[in-house]
This record gives sequence, C-alpha cells and structure tokens, in this order.
Amino acid sequence: MPDLIEKKTAAVSAAERPQQPEKPEKARSLGSDAWQELRRKPIFLLSASLILLLIVITIAPGLFTSVDPRAGDLRHHYLSDPSYGHLFQADWFGYDGQGRSIYARVIYGARASIIVGTCVTAAVTVFGGLLGMLAGYFGGWLDTLLSRITDIFFGIPLLLGALVVLNAFSSRTVWSVVFALVALGWTQMARVMRGSVITVKQADYVTAAKALGAGTPRILFKHILPNAIAPVIVVATIALGGYIATEATLSFLGIGLQDPTISWGIDINSAQNVIRTAPHVLFFPAGMLSLTVLAFIMLGDAVRDALDPKLR
Repeated sequence: MPDLIEKKTAAVSAAERPQQPEKPEKARSLGSDAWQELRRKPIFLLSASLILLLIVITIAPGLFTSVDPRAGDLRHHYLSDPSYGHLFQADWFGYDGQGRSIYARVIYGARASIIVGTCVTAAVTVFGGLLGMLAGYFGGWLDTLLSRITDIFFGIPLLLGALVVLNAFSSRTVWSVVFALVALGWTQMARVMRGSVITVKQADYVTAAKALGAGTPRILFKHILPNAIAPVIVVATIALGGYIATEATLSFLGIGLQDPTISWGIDINSAQNVIRTAPHVLFFPAGMLSLTVLAFIMLGDAVRDALDPKLR
C-alpha cells in the first residue's frame, strides 16, 4: 500500500512538472539545402569526381606520367600500337608525328585549358557581376549607361572578337588568351546579375535594412549579393566549360596558344591532316577536351537544379 501511494505521488508530480520546451530546429540556408540535394545526385557526384581528377592532373601532372611531353623520337613517328601493360608507359596512347607521347601531352595539356577556363570564369564573374549589381541596384542613368555598354560588347561575337584581340599580341600565352576572353566575355554575367538584383532589391528585408539606416555597401554585399548570386553561380559553372572549348578552338585555328605551350587545341590542329592514317592522334586530345567540357556542363546542370526550389 505505501508503494502504491508513492507511485501515485510521483505520477502526479511528473504531471504537474512544467514541460521543457523543445529546442527549435536550426534554420537551414539555401546553400545547405542545395548541398543536401547535390549529395544525392549521381550526375553531380560523377561530374565533381571528373573535375577533381582534372584539378589533380593540372596541379601535379608528374603523378600520372614521368615522360617529357616535348621530347620526340622520330622512330616512333605516328606509332599507333599503344602498350596497355602499364599506366605510366610513354606509349599509352601512341605517338604523334614528331614521336612525342600523346598520353603525356594529353596529361600536360590539361593545365593550360583548366587555367584559362578558371581564370576567365573568375574574372568575368567578378567584373561582370559587379557592373550588373551596380546597374540593377541604382537604376536610372547609371543603369542605362552600363546597359548600353553591355549591349555594345554583347553584340561582338566572342570567338571573332577574341581573334581580333589576339592578333594584337606578338606572343600569345595563357594570359593573353585570358585577357582576350575576359575583355569580351563579361557581358553575360552582367546581364544575369542585373536581372537578379532587380528582383532581390524589392524584397522586404532590403527595405527593412534601408529603414534601419544601413549603408549602401552593407546592403549590397550583406543582403543583396548573397541572395542574388545563385543564378550567377549556375551560369558561371556552365560557362567555364565553354571557355575551355573556346580556348581550344582558338588554338586549333592557330590564333590561341602557341608552342612551346602544350594545349589540346594545338594537338588537334596538328592531327587534322592525318585523321585517316593516324586517327589516334586526334581521338585522345579531342576526347579529353569533350570529357572536360561535358563534366562542367553536367556540374552546372546539377547546381542549377539544386539552387532552384521550383525544380526540386
């Protein structure tokens, strides 16, 4: 009986005890939601793995081959009997017309393409994004002026304009190609950022920040930029592959990179006259170029789907 009374007393005390409020869940940002979405996408995992491999090849090509890509031996002239016994052998992909290892040139050729694509994308995103943000936020005569300048540059075809700009350089290096592509390629980023900023600046939190006396730089970089950057990230990711293809096209036409720089476009140009007799000389650098561009396009598509809640 005393045990029963003690149990009832404990039950009444537990019922009267105030319940502890549950801790509210931590608010998830757009970035964290996008990351959770990307982690479940096979297309993202595949493209990210390919890009990570390309970055490692760019930084440390010596990990994949010990052969000098510029060393030639005419005894291997267009030799197309690759040995598949060992990954690091010089004749993994055969040899070109000067007896140089195609495998080594494909590995070292990734460096120029990745550097050009990355630097051009970063520069046009910063420069074009800044102009687009200023035009979209302030509007008025500044928007009109910057929009007309953007329209003028947008009317110049990127490839044709780059040909004209590069002809002004006596020696065409990686940085001259980067300059030519940046000078004409920033317009798309400016337009995308301008449209995104025009939409975001009408939001309530921007109005509240102005009412609280926040300065223009704080509003732009603290409130508007984080919420307007998503479309720019998607466009930049896809455009990176396009810039790599443009660099290869310029090198193929003989206007881009020049020897002794190693580039997939240069090797494709050298192989165009021997497609029937030695197709392996063309297949491997062209295949690597296509795979690289495809990886960045796939990554851009996956990022676009993750950052746009309407597509989930």
